[in-house]
Amino acid sequence: MSGILGKKIGMTRIFKEDGRVIPITVVQCEPNEITQIKTTEKDGYPAIVLGFSKLKKPSKTKKFYHQKEFKIEEGAEHKIGDQITLESFEEVEKASKVVAISKGKGFQGVIKRHNFSRGPETHGSHHHREPGSIGACAKPGRVDKGKKMPGHMGTDRITLQNVPIVYLDTKNNLIGLAGPIPGGTKGLVIIQK
Repeated sequence: MSGILGKKIGMTRIFKEDGRVIPITVVQCEPNEITQIKTTEKDGYPAIVLGFSKLKKPSKTKKFYHQKEFKIEEGAEHKIGDQITLESFEEVEKASKVVAISKGKGFQGVIKRHNFSRGPETHGSHHHREPGSIGACAKPGRVDKGKKMPGHMGTDRITLQNVPIVYLDTKNNLIGLAGPIPGGTKGLVIIQK
């Protein structure tokens, strides 16, 4: 099994026996259900599709809010309807990848979005939080592509690699990952082995 889907609960901390304090993000991973099995003969590669967070009114085509495909090893035995739980992470020390969507911040200026420094505040300056010059003169007569300017910020898919698993509670379906995980409370988190 190569991964599981979960819901971000929030952040807390854990005290180690040697006195260290480790900040962790707690993710609740209710048992995921296998909704589809892909095979090498039929699809060209072996994989399973996991469903997370059941819909209150499921339809014939959709039964879960979230579905995600995970590649598996050739010959692994799985059935549609099987439950994938956190017990598969008991011997794993680090999650190879943790994927989540960052918080949306709307339309932001260059100071917040790209860490520009502001202009002078006094002596009649009218250049406080503006971006400044954005292009050359008559040649090329346009703004270069990729120029750092104001715009939409946030709601990006962010992938963290080699995240240590500090806490595991299979009874309550909770996993504690070291450090902050992107996104707000109740956001979807994809954890891969």
